[in-house]
Amino acid sequence: MKEYRFEKVELKSFTRDPKADYHEIIHEAARDGWELVQIFAPGTASYGTAAYFEIIFSRDID
Repeated sequence: MKEYRFEKVELKSFTRDPKADYHEIIHEAARDGWELVQIFAPGTASYGTAAYFEIIFSRDID
């Protein structure tokens, strides 16, 4: 069985750059035994652009 973790990363409103260092989020999660599943960016801001993205991780439950 697996467990999942979701990390929401907000994007700056004008440049759409991430407000957090997503590379570090992924590296830190990997050190804790989480595996990257997907980065998901729903179109929820103006003109269908994303206001944030979610990094989805999973790991086996012992």
